[in-house]
Amino acid sequence: MRILHTSDWHLGRTLHQVDLIEHQAAFLDHLVEVVREEQVGAVVVAGDVYDRAIPPVEAVRLLGDALSRLSELTQVVLTPGNHDSATRLGFGAELMRDTLHVRARVVDVGRPVELHGEDGALLVYALPYLDPDDARHHLAEDPAEPLARSHEAVLSAAMRRISADLAQRRAGAGVRVPAVVAAHAFVTGGEVSESERDIRVGGVDSVPSGVFRGVDYVALGHLHGAQSVPIATLDGEGAAAGRTVARYSGSPLAYSFSEMNHTKSTVLLDVGPDGVRGEPQLIAAPVPRRMGDVTGTLEEILGAAGEKHVDRWVRVTVTDPVRPADLHARVRARLPHALSITYAPPARVGSERAGVVTAAADPLEVCASFVDHVRGSAPSAAEQRVLRDVLEHVNAAERSA
Repeated sequence: MRILHTSDWHLGRTLHQVDLIEHQAAFLDHLVEVVREEQVGAVVVAGDVYDRAIPPVEAVRLLGDALSRLSELTQVVLTPGNHDSATRLGFGAELMRDTLHVRARVVDVGRPVELHGEDGALLVYALPYLDPDDARHHLAEDPAEPLARSHEAVLSAAMRRISADLAQRRAGAGVRVPAVVAAHAFVTGGEVSESERDIRVGGVDSVPSGVFRGVDYVALGHLHGAQSVPIATLDGEGAAAGRTVARYSGSPLAYSFSEMNHTKSTVLLDVGPDGVRGEPQLIAAPVPRRMGDVTGTLEEILGAAGEKHVDRWVRVTVTDPVRPADLHARVRARLPHALSITYAPPARVGSERAGVVTAAADPLEVCASFVDHVRGSAPSAAEQRVLRDVLEHVNAAERSA
């Protein structure tokens, strides 16, 4: 069966206050065309469909239209990420058409979506984002003894359920039924960007790739750069039984300047009884406007240095010794799509100044730096525990909003 893997749409997101809904709609139009042209058997969406738990109305309408068109052409399997509200995204899942499957409940992690193609059945185990604070209770074998408070513990427990169900189904079928897992997580070895929301719990945000061993393909979401994740086989495993291919599809649009060099794409692959056939193919996504970064004096930026950035979303750093008059107006007259304009004179180079805080920064480190700056000493271990507890409480409250 031919699978199209995508994730991290972040419908409703803006880029430095620029509304991206029109460009997100263009990507979804592109996705529909790929499904039609490539005769895709199933689209797997691995989380972060929306950008926040309560998305804007335009984003909800856009998703409804996209899912309606996609499910007329193929099977769609969709699951929430850490930006989504699982309850809201999963509302009415039982009432949806047979070709649309929304898996948003932790209790369903061991129950696959069964798809059927020319080569037989394909099982898709779609995992919603597993918040350890919640999932450690639902996935524990004994409710009185919750799992360890970590991403590794809850994902390992989910994969144990999947492995048990898969083994039983394969034994009953008498043939090797291929299996795909969709998961929204930070897997060890992945390269991060500035626009991914921190998911640390207890100071740890990643899980080892080995927890996914045993299935044919792992459709990952969360990291915005398209990339493969190596998963080693166990000693003694055969090629078909042991090979697990895992990839992040990445986001369809660049959501920060740290992503300006990404090639945005979706993953197209064929899966059969013998596993993933060949190598997955990356289908390039449409680029609404390229991004750029330019640094120099105002004269340089208004001249040759700014020439190639006229039509780009651009980050500008002006380095004149004295701040030029009407800086922002003059830059935007030359570069109308400048999203960030910073004045950084040479005198500041090497001087002590506040660092830039991005979404990729560890919130605990940011808070600790603030405490150090205000009172002149770093927080103690006990104070860091208090800061971590508060941060995780806020994150949990935001996800459940």
